Amino acid sequence: MTAWALLRTRRWLGYLAVAIVFAIVCSGFGVWQFARRAEARAEIDRIVANYDAEPQPIESLLPDLDSFEESQKWAPVEVTGRYLTDEQLLARNRPLGGQPGFEVLVPFLLDSGEIVIIDRGWVPTGREQDSPDVVPAAPEGTVTVVARLQGGESTLPGRTAPQGQISSIQLEEIAADLDRPVYTGAYGLLAEESPAPAERPIAEGRPELDEGPHLSYALQWFVFALMGFVFYVYLLRQEVRQLNADDPEEQRRAAERERKRALKRSDSAEEDEALDRAGT
Repeated sequence: MTAWALLRTRRWLGYLAVAIVFAIVCSGFGVWQFARRAEARAEIDRIVANYDAEPQPIESLLPDLDSFEESQKWAPVEVTGRYLTDEQLLARNRPLGGQPGFEVLVPFLLDSGEIVIIDRGWVPTGREQDSPDVVPAAPEGTVTVVARLQGGESTLPGRTAPQGQISSIQLEEIAADLDRPVYTGAYGLLAEESPAPAERPIAEGRPELDEGPHLSYALQWFVFALMGFVFYVYLLRQEVRQLNADDPEEQRRAAERERKRALKRSDSAEEDEALDRAGT
């Protein structure tokens, strides 16, 4: 039986369908990894463009309280006002270096009357309770703050938090508990504050310019897709050879293949022996 005749059987058509589905799934994962790489590259571009830029007045970047574009992420803004320390919140489940902890969020009242949420940094979970042992206090009085913009987070359904803590930096929910206009499009990661306190929460480090392994993963998925067809063809050839084992022409080809394998084994043995002699 020829390979073409075997391909038309229901069983091998089914195998072909499986190989096609497998290739589609693998290709889908490959495309997804390319999309993840594009997102990582876009984040790197934002960091390069914004992180070391000169601080701008917040109203120049965020003309409305709900203004924010993803292209503004990491852009530094400068604000002057005072911290509302009585309204401080702790964002839960914020690991750093493998250690559980919290982000310290303090509403900052601008001289113009609006509030922007400032993330002053990270503190570890306490030794004996699900809250920090110590939270360094924000400076009192008039303070000038430089912070880098970050978009607000989505609500986490079903997540609850104790009094004074939140599970997500959902700015609309935070604003609902404050009696003044609040910037709900973005909050700020603290970079500098003047006057500087003697101690502050641990600052977030400069983000790494690393796009991750997405490109190599994408290529691997496409190779897997191809390998599915290679395996299909291999199995097909093996069955054709078995079905035609009594055919003289197939017997000749089988003998030739065995001769080549024996020759390769002989060459490999000679190389090993030569290496052994060289080693002694």
